[in-house]
Amino acid sequence: MKTALLIIDIQNDYFGNGAMPLCGATKAAENAGLILAHFRKESKEIIHIQHIATRPSATFFLPDTFGAEIHNLVNPLHTEKRITKHFPNSFRDTDLDIHLKSQEITELVICGMMTHVCIDSTVRAAKDFGYNITLIGDACATKDLQIGEKTIPSEEVHYSFLAALNYFYASVISTKEFLKLNQNELS
Repeated sequence: MKTALLIIDIQNDYFGNGAMPLCGATKAAENAGLILAHFRKESKEIIHIQHIATRPSATFFLPDTFGAEIHNLVNPLHTEKRITKHFPNSFRDTDLDIHLKSQEITELVICGMMTHVCIDSTVRAAKDFGYNITLIGDACATKDLQIGEKTIPSEEVHYSFLAALNYFYASVISTKEFLKLNQNELS
């Protein structure tokens, strides 16, 4: 049983003055940084997923922009795998599944952005490919959504998607819970 960390789309456009700021992006990225530090200390597989927009109508993650760069709170080391994607699902048209299988990975720890799109689609796809998933809920972030005249606050969006993924698709836990469960590895 081998485990890999997937850090999905923690990129500059999701922060502060970015083109698509999310609610709670900084706290989520800080928590992802704690998980990343744990994986680095344990010398476990780390994969950074970076979305680069290719749709002509895209307004963020545009190629060769600061906004598309991975945020410095989770900046990849040159030894860590980086996968570029162009769709919400990190498996679609990428070598992610091939890479994981080549490393004999069966367990995934996932964190990143946006909970209701890229996290949701990647977790569901990973389950369909047979991986066991731990989703670090407080190391993910999203935004308010609108349908008709109704605005759904980001916190409700976030927890609704986490609740839908919990149990069948993933075990959803916090950064603190993950680090406590894995503290024996650090001893």
